Amino acid sequence: MTAAAHRAVVVGGGLAGVTAALELADAGVRVTLLEGRPRLGGLAFSFKRGDLTVDNGQHVYLRCCTAYRWFLDRIDGAALAPLQDRLDVPVLDVGHPRGPRLGRLRRSALPVPLHLAGSLARYPHLSLAERAAVGRAALALRALDPADPALDGLDFATWLGRHGQSPRTVEALWDLVGIATLNATAGQSSLGLAAMVFKTGLLSENGAADIGWARVPLGDLHDALARRALDAAGVRTALRTRVTSVSRAQDGNWQVATESETLDADTVVLAVPQREAHGLLPAGALADPDKLLDIGTAPILNVHVVYDRKVLRRPFFAALGTPVQWVFDRTESSGLADGGQYLALSQSVAHNDIDEPVTVLRRKYLPELERLLPAARGAKVRDFFVTRERTATFAPTPGVGRLRHGACTDTPGLYLAGAWTATGWPATMESAVRSGLSAAHAALAALGRHRAHPLQEAA
Repeated sequence: MTAAAHRAVVVGGGLAGVTAALELADAGVRVTLLEGRPRLGGLAFSFKRGDLTVDNGQHVYLRCCTAYRWFLDRIDGAALAPLQDRLDVPVLDVGHPRGPRLGRLRRSALPVPLHLAGSLARYPHLSLAERAAVGRAALALRALDPADPALDGLDFATWLGRHGQSPRTVEALWDLVGIATLNATAGQSSLGLAAMVFKTGLLSENGAADIGWARVPLGDLHDALARRALDAAGVRTALRTRVTSVSRAQDGNWQVATESETLDADTVVLAVPQREAHGLLPAGALADPDKLLDIGTAPILNVHVVYDRKVLRRPFFAALGTPVQWVFDRTESSGLADGGQYLALSQSVAHNDIDEPVTVLRRKYLPELERLLPAARGAKVRDFFVTRERTATFAPTPGVGRLRHGACTDTPGLYLAGAWTATGWPATMESAVRSGLSAAHAALAALGRHRAHPLQEAA
């Protein structure tokens, strides 16, 4: 069979599915991408609210996210989501007994681990003894192997306690980063995943933790530019198309049924959340498919506030001593152009707030923003709304590693993709893209197609 005759169906149009479809098409496979929503992008998307273009949530990536950076390059979107020149995170503590204090987590040009030493030495939210203890814990963390299965069964908080980290240190440093990247506190996080985040982001290369984010709506990247790239690659994309079953025909080929047609394929990639994948898996595809149902989920709440004037002069900041976690200025990307300012609060580990009425959340968060931002105290709130992702990520709890499955199933020609699969990363855009690449290259190898892996090329 020639490469041109190979047919693949990718189920799911999030970052994992789009990645798999592009990589398969670039290798000469005829690809059909099926997505039930009216757009691409999965859980990183935009929508209209009046004149505003709103992201459902604030998504960032780091310089070490080589797969997502490849994805941005592949869809010609890298210039629209630039990275900081150097890591610089303002951290405002409004719970300090002497009043609000601003600290910064930023790197220098020195080699690892000295690149963060100066910032840590001046970090005002920890005592001198706590800062010294952080340095010792960081050195111990560098010695861990995140791929060690033994680490998967331990929680990060216990390890931190054994290495001299006080509750305040966990709150003001380790959880400040971990909650945003893992969507879990240290006590709820697998040591293996936490070690992976901190080793890769903070202790691998000098600039690994430099932060990037979209300066345009996410839909411009993950939907519009992605769809253009898929079209150019020859992928047939069908939106508003729900897959009802995936089965193996008597001739060995795959059949993917939708509500309107049945597609034949040599290869199928299920790039959907774990519960949806479980529902579509044919019998015998996995030895223990119910493990997928044991992978928990964690919510993220996003609070959106539009003021009648500028109240924040930084692009973003993190907060301590308040329920507010991270605040981003989304004014320009939303299209707001009348002198007001649009702030987005990203609230991970949002179990307590995810189902609260908007009125309750308004009473909770507007006073907190006034505590953090004095300029907000006299500003008029033009709009206040929330977006809720109840199953935003998989829960990175201890033991989750043994539940995450790799790209290959037990049935030839059927592959899994999604941030929840066994990428070694937590549920991030990076993990999603890595999973799509893994599924595509496993499929190409089975088809006898040999194509250089883009991450190996980058290395």
